[in-house]
Amino acid sequence: MSEKQTVIVKLDNRVRLISAVLALTDWPEKSQHIKAHGTHAHARNTRKVLKDHQHHPAVQSLQALLDKNAPLEAIYTLAMQMAWPSLNGTTLPSWAPSEWDKQLVDFYNTTGLEAWWAKEDALWQRGLTDAQKMMGRADIKPFMASILGDIPETLVFIPNISYPTNREIGIRVGNELICIAPPPLAWGDSPPWPFDEDPAYIYRTAIVAYGKMILTAAFKAHPERVEEARKAKMPVDDNFRKKYPKWEDQYMTLFMNGMVAIYLEEHVSSADYKAFVLLEHKAFGMVILPGVVSVLRRYLEQLRAGNYQSLADFLPMFPKQLRIAKRITTL
Repeated sequence: MSEKQTVIVKLDNRVRLISAVLALTDWPEKSQHIKAHGTHAHARNTRKVLKDHQHHPAVQSLQALLDKNAPLEAIYTLAMQMAWPSLNGTTLPSWAPSEWDKQLVDFYNTTGLEAWWAKEDALWQRGLTDAQKMMGRADIKPFMASILGDIPETLVFIPNISYPTNREIGIRVGNELICIAPPPLAWGDSPPWPFDEDPAYIYRTAIVAYGKMILTAAFKAHPERVEEARKAKMPVDDNFRKKYPKWEDQYMTLFMNGMVAIYLEEHVSSADYKAFVLLEHKAFGMVILPGVVSVLRRYLEQLRAGNYQSLADFLPMFPKQLRIAKRITTL
């Protein structure tokens, strides 16, 4: 890893195992209903190779969790706390299926996953190399620290060419903040692009995943600041509010996308910044994103001037200043 590379990129068999089990649940079909998209050849072929094992106890247990709306973040966090390859060493939480760790080991052994991964290794290595190349030219951690404060955790990025194919997963395990990410979606049913094809995608994915975990921790550490912030309604339109009905999700989505926009403009290119702002506007109704950027830039100026001591001081000010920014832009 180069001195500039502030995110460790690696593969992890525990992630690959859960993703292989997920391939045999109804997750792939349901994700297509959310948004139709092309999937990586490895993901599709994994379903075909393992189709005779769809009734394995490990698959049925994962399906039961999904039926109860268990978040993928919790499922992958549990897996990453298990030792590889024994998958023991951690006490299963009350929500986990009984003996799921043993079921996962049996699934790995009986399905021949080790041989399958070896056969597909070139595809996994391509994803790893492409992601390492992109993160090798990035300075994401110091950039995020300039806004969010000191980040003592290690940032880890795991490229995943299996399932889920339509969303990243951000999890905190020990002293690591981990982003598990699929390759960028292409148009329609075309196969996804390589990890090094779209800088805006890989940097957005990482910044949003890590940033949400850091901001969530800040919310928990400063509940009084959050309560003060809640008094100011987020200035978003009905479409955005429908997509993100919870106040916390509105706050984090705007804050994180503002950070992404600033990073793209300062560390990638003005063209990528403009394209990102336009896409968020058209695809997700984030018409206020330029206002978010201006508020965050002003925060950085005030932080350097000593008018804020830390992010905690700014937490209640973000929605207030955003409302002012919106009024100014509509005059």
